[in-house]
Amino acid sequence: MEYMTEPVKHTPGHILCCDCGVPISPNPANICVACLRSKVDISQGIPKQVFISFCKQCQRYFQPPATWVQCALESRDLLALCLKKIKAPLSKVRLVDASFVWTEPHSKRLKVKLTIQKEVMNGAILQQVFVVDYVVQPQMCGDCHRVEAKDFWKAVVQVRQKTLHKKTFYYLEQLILKYGMHQNTLRIKEIHDGLDFYYSSKQHAQKMVEFLQCTVPTRYKASQRLISQDIHSNTYNYKSTFSVEIVPICKDNVVCLSPKLAQSLGNMNQICVCIRVTSVIHLIDPNTLQVADIDGNTFWSHPFNSLCHPKQLEEFIVMECSVVRDIKRSAGAGMISKKHTLGEVWVQKTSEMNTDKQYFCRTHLGHLLNPGDLVLGFDLVNCNLNDEHVNKMKSDRVPDVVLIKKSYDRTKRQRRRNWKLKELARDRENVDTDDERQYQDFLEDLEEDEAIRKNVNIYRDSTIPVESDTDDEGAPRVSLAEMLEDLHISQDATGGEGESMMT
Repeated sequence: MEYMTEPVKHTPGHILCCDCGVPISPNPANICVACLRSKVDISQGIPKQVFISFCKQCQRYFQPPATWVQCALESRDLLALCLKKIKAPLSKVRLVDASFVWTEPHSKRLKVKLTIQKEVMNGAILQQVFVVDYVVQPQMCGDCHRVEAKDFWKAVVQVRQKTLHKKTFYYLEQLILKYGMHQNTLRIKEIHDGLDFYYSSKQHAQKMVEFLQCTVPTRYKASQRLISQDIHSNTYNYKSTFSVEIVPICKDNVVCLSPKLAQSLGNMNQICVCIRVTSVIHLIDPNTLQVADIDGNTFWSHPFNSLCHPKQLEEFIVMECSVVRDIKRSAGAGMISKKHTLGEVWVQKTSEMNTDKQYFCRTHLGHLLNPGDLVLGFDLVNCNLNDEHVNKMKSDRVPDVVLIKKSYDRTKRQRRRNWKLKELARDRENVDTDDERQYQDFLEDLEEDEAIRKNVNIYRDSTIPVESDTDDEGAPRVSLAEMLEDLHISQDATGGEGESMMT
C-alpha cells in the first residue's frame, strides 16, 4: 500500500532587526525599514520649500535663466517646470513618481508629491514619499514692464486713411479682434485720421503690416531711426516706423474712374458706387449693374477720389419705380451683379415736397425700392463736383442723382438691435462728436451686407429680447444663428486669482 506525500513548502526564514529586534525578512542591511529610515534620510539635500515666480499680467511662470512660459494649473508643463527647480538635488536619487497635491487656486502655493529611491547600507534600496511646497511669488516680466511703461517701443505701425468716414477702420478693428492681431501690441493709440500700434519688436510690426496688406488695400513705407550703438560689439539699436496708407475710399462712396481704368474694367461707366471695401474695392455701375474689383496696386496706379462727402447724403422719396428686364451690354462688358436688380426711378427730395421738381435716374436698388419708400442718395446736379475726371466728362454722361441705399427708421433699428461688437482697448485723443453716428452707420452696414458679416464676430446682447429677423418695415437684421455667445466668468465662481487667469 502506497501513501501520497505532500511536497514540503519552503518559506524564507525571518531574522531579527539588529536594532529593535523585530522579526523581518532578510535584507542586505539586516535592519527593519523603520530603523533604516530613522538612520538614513534619502531626501536630505532636496529642498522642501521652493520659490517660483509668476507674472500676473501675462499669466506666465519664470523659467531660468531668462524665459517666461505659460502653463495651466496642474499641467505637465508646470510639473516639469517645478522639477527643474530642484533638478540638481534630484540627480542624486532615482525619481519614481511625481504628481500635484490639490491646493486652492488663490493660495499662492503649489504642492508636488515626489516618490524617490536610493541605495543605502550594503546595497539596500530605500523608497520615500514626501511633498515639496512651491511658493508662488509675484514678479512682473520684462515684456509687461515695457507695456506698463507705455513709452518703450521698438517699432510702430501708423495706419492712416485720408477720408472723412471711419467705416473701413471699424471693419479693420473687427478683423484685428477676430484674428488676435492686437495681442503683441504694447499700446494702441487712436488719433484723428488713424491708429498707431506700438510693438516691442520689429518682427511683430512686420507681421501686422502683412496682415493689413491681406485684409484691406494698402501701401506702406518703412523707415528706422538710430537710437544707440556699440562700436566695440558692433550692435545697433533702432526704432522702426511703418507708415501704412489705406485707400481713401469707403463703402457707399460715389467715385469717378479715369477713362483708361474704366475701359480696362470692361468698358463700364466712369461714375460708380463703392458697395464694399475688403481686400479689394468692390464697385458697381448703377446704370448697367456691371461690377469690378480693384486691388491696391491698380488703385495707386490709377487713383480716384470720392465725389461727395457722406454728410451730403440727401433723403429722397420714390415716386415711381420700374424694373429694367433687358440690359443692353456693350462689347467687352464685364461681369453683371446677380444680387442687384436694375431699376428706373423717379424720385423727389423730401425737402422739396412743396414743389413739383423730380429727378430721374437708374439705380442698382431696383429689388428694394417701391413707390413711397425713402432712399438716401447724392444730388450731383446741385453739387459742386471738383474732380478732374468729372470735369472732362460730357454732361449727359453724369447722372442727376445717384441712389445709395434704402432709408429706415434709425431709432427703431437701434432699439431692436439684439447684438453687439467688441472694441479694441486704445488711448483716444480728440474724439470726434461724429464718431457715434459713423459707428451706427457701420452697424447698419453689417445688418445689410452678409458678405461683411462673415468676417466679423457678432455677439448676442442678452439685455435685448430676441425677435424675428426682419421688423415691420422690412429692415434687414442679423439672424440669431450668426451670433456668438459672449463668455463672462464671474469672480464669485473662481475667486480673484481664478478670474484673472481665465480671462
